[in-house]
Amino acid sequence: MRMYDIIQQKRDGLVLSDEQIRYFVKGYTEGSVPDYQAAALLMAIYFHGMNDHETTTLTLAMAESGELIDLSSIKGITVDKHSTGGVGDKTSLIIAPCVAALGYKVAKMSGRGLGHTGGTVDKLESIPGYRTSLDKQEFFDNVNKIGIALVGQSGNLAPADKKIYALRDVTATVGSLPLIVSSIMSKKIAAGSQNILLDVKVGTGSFTPDLKDAVKLAEKMVEVGKLAGRNIAALITNMDVPLGKAIGNSMEIKEACEVLKNQGPCDLTEVCVELSTYMVWLCTNDSYEKCKSRVVESLKNGTAFNKFRDLVIQQGGDVRYIDNLDLFEKTAFSYDVLALEDGFIYSMNTTAIGEVSLMLGAGREKKEDSIDYSAGIYIHAKTGDKIKRGQVLATLYTNRKGILSEAENEYKKAVKISKSAPNEQKLIYQLVK
Repeated sequence: MRMYDIIQQKRDGLVLSDEQIRYFVKGYTEGSVPDYQAAALLMAIYFHGMNDHETTTLTLAMAESGELIDLSSIKGITVDKHSTGGVGDKTSLIIAPCVAALGYKVAKMSGRGLGHTGGTVDKLESIPGYRTSLDKQEFFDNVNKIGIALVGQSGNLAPADKKIYALRDVTATVGSLPLIVSSIMSKKIAAGSQNILLDVKVGTGSFTPDLKDAVKLAEKMVEVGKLAGRNIAALITNMDVPLGKAIGNSMEIKEACEVLKNQGPCDLTEVCVELSTYMVWLCTNDSYEKCKSRVVESLKNGTAFNKFRDLVIQQGGDVRYIDNLDLFEKTAFSYDVLALEDGFIYSMNTTAIGEVSLMLGAGREKKEDSIDYSAGIYIHAKTGDKIKRGQVLATLYTNRKGILSEAENEYKKAVKISKSAPNEQKLIYQLVK
């Protein structure tokens, strides 16, 4: 078998066999297939696409390129959630303890933030002492003991995806649907859960700004997940506006705790209730109403918050910071961004707002960049809110005093103010199953 023939076949718009796809993934991961041939095949896939069977084979080959997590030693029903990423998206911190409080097992591996999207692992590491790296046995033991573990992704989880994604990033092939699907699903399948809920974001803060594209992506991922033998569904959720009010690592931990105490922002609470409800629905196949009732009760009676405390303690975190949120370190500087006119907030460029948080130190542009856990943005007014000149739109928190003027200007540019109110936006668009 030759890579030349595989490239030529896809160049001509033909279907690749399972053997050809696996040959490419194995060869590129091991280094026998050079970058220039891999890049040629990726570009051919970009232009001609792949059918569902090809995409599933590519996904499984990428998943099998490294460690496949076997969760059979975990007693009970396992469930996982994956978000396509957003600004202020702290849902994993809330839904994982919420679902675990209801008796389901959440063995979750999460990523770090890069660019304008935040990472669950970074947020957890803002809790002093919290360990995001556990050996496999401790990971399993924790899930069996308290029903939940939230850790960083294994270094050997779908290594083919890591190599292929890096090449896609420099060859203008990131936007290929089968390549996006295989990248996301290979890691989820390798992570081992039988039940998977996908949170597919749509809007200015996501990589699928158009609803039709988001639905198409969700449908493809669900189809591939089913072909790979998983019980899977996807929820399409709004990322035209940052989720909740807090952007930044320790700030988002605080806000997650508020939601878990049933005292958080309405939009974040609603999205988390819906995601948790459908995770429970996948595990039980009970009615939506029954699942939602159980989720809401876990927030009201404190069991969800207590489960988060259990998680923090079990993974070495200082739980005093969860019990007294004022203990989290504060930045040296804060600055209020004021409205320049009366009117309504008509729209928010969520990606641009996420990039402001990067300027403040809350994220990283390159993987080796360090993060200021205390930096971030607190949003006081969001899309649809009526505002007056001089009203505080947001407060910026940073230890970089020299960046405040530029950050203020960029935030103002990201918020469009109009004399008329915008149409009300949905938080949840649809379920794909």
